[in-house]
Amino acid sequence: MASNSNNRENRSPDKSKDEESSPFEAKLCPSCNHPIQTREQAIMRVLSALPAGVKFDPSDQELLDHLEAKTKPQTRKLHPLVDEFIPTLPGDDGICYAHPEKLPGVGRDGHVRHFFHRSSKAYKRGTRKRRKVLTDDNDGETTWHKTGKTKPVVSEGKLKGFKKILVLYSKKGKQTRPEKTNWVLHQYHLGSTADEKDGELVISKVFFQTPARLKPCSESR
Repeated sequence: MASNSNNRENRSPDKSKDEESSPFEAKLCPSCNHPIQTREQAIMRVLSALPAGVKFDPSDQELLDHLEAKTKPQTRKLHPLVDEFIPTLPGDDGICYAHPEKLPGVGRDGHVRHFFHRSSKAYKRGTRKRRKVLTDDNDGETTWHKTGKTKPVVSEGKLKGFKKILVLYSKKGKQTRPEKTNWVLHQYHLGSTADEKDGELVISKVFFQTPARLKPCSESR
């Protein structure tokens, strides 16, 4: 049997943890270096190994950590699976240019979906953010309305960023008052100011608020 020292000699030079192969990386053929499986296949393999019921449910602080890693890679390393759970909406249109049901993976099932996207102004001049999703031919409007105060998000005793809560309102016709819907959006941005900058990358979670389930009282034994 070979000694431990021989085993160490036969191994490749020491690698740092960052250099070690990741389970999400594509496997390469040892002889020709051709990819045996794509990164997407590797990710699906890892996801399929997770037990049933595992959900992506990060806290406010963790969402801002992901956002920091996305925008400041020199400060924090982005987890290789984050882009699978939090897709980036293309372009500068942000989330306020489409009804929630038209966003990828979003439905009325109560499940939360997360997105990276860029904020945009309602008008070229001024600082007011765009909240209007669409206007139809009958002067009906669908608009996100901010509710409550912008809340600071603190991580490890330091201000990390801010959180806004918005509710979707729908108005049919010119004279109709806007009606509150069950669509809710939580938007997060980094920094020390309560308002995000125009074009700044933010992260939002969108969901359809379903009625609370009534839990039967447990019978005493």
